[in-house]
Amino acid sequence: MRASSFRKFRDLDRGRRELLIRAAVALSRASAAVAWLPFRRAIAFGSVELSSVHRDRPEECQWAIEAVARRLPWRTMCIEKGLALQRLLRRSGTDARLHYGARHDPVSGKLEAHVWVTVDGRAVIGGEEAAGFAEVASYP
Repeated sequence: MRASSFRKFRDLDRGRRELLIRAAVALSRASAAVAWLPFRRAIAFGSVELSSVHRDRPEECQWAIEAVARRLPWRTMCIEKGLALQRLLRRSGTDARLHYGARHDPVSGKLEAHVWVTVDGRAVIGGEEAAGFAEVASYP
């Protein structure tokens, strides 16, 4: 962690520091799940039972996932971010849905996939690109 990042972290209030730590753990575990588990088991990482262990708002969780993802030593894709965010939100009592979509890129000719997370039908992460993808599945 760079000195400026550590200083910013230290200056945050306790609740935000704890949220960043939970986001780092969730994002690391989601990355490992995507890398090492079959798709069906990896996708289940975010589909935990709703609980109210933490009471974080969707915007706070999204901020934490994005902030951590920028600072990890490996590249995180939409699937890792989506799984981690869905898990954080469901642990906060928010019914987050992970959506998995696909499209055929007319330029490259390749099949592409994208993941986004919604709460009450509103995209929390990955929504900017979601419009160009046909939803294949969604996971509670």
